[in-house]
Amino acid sequence: MNIAFKRLPGGSGLPLPAYQTQGSAGMDLYAAIEAARAIAPGARQFLPCGFSLAIPEGYEGQVRSRSGLALKHGISVLNSPGTIDSDYRGEVGVVLVNHGSEPFVVSRGMRIAQLVISAVEQAEWTEVDDLPDTDRGSGGYGHTGGGV
Repeated sequence: MNIAFKRLPGGSGLPLPAYQTQGSAGMDLYAAIEAARAIAPGARQFLPCGFSLAIPEGYEGQVRSRSGLALKHGISVLNSPGTIDSDYRGEVGVVLVNHGSEPFVVSRGMRIAQLVISAVEQAEWTEVDDLPDTDRGSGGYGHTGGGV
């Protein structure tokens, strides 16, 4: 798959999203900020990535947390996974939240999230009077005895 992109002024000199290994599902996204920014514990911040793109129809971009940032610093993508729709043409950005106990400093070019391109289907709705039965039925959260 080939995805058209447009580098924006803030992304000058930064790498494009890239797979770090041959088996990687996600491409790293980089912070396109001019100066370092600190995210205080409990705070969230929008960080631009310096490019826009054209995802083919029938696909989406999923913005996900980087596991190392989550484990080591408590940093995650707030609306994970964030969705980039195929018809969106604005700048790609990431909303990070600091769940850690210390401020976290983001610097220009830091790998802040990952982007997974995934196929999607649009559903159609059919209103019915009754739904087909299943073993679970309407059993909700914790219905098997675990969890809630």
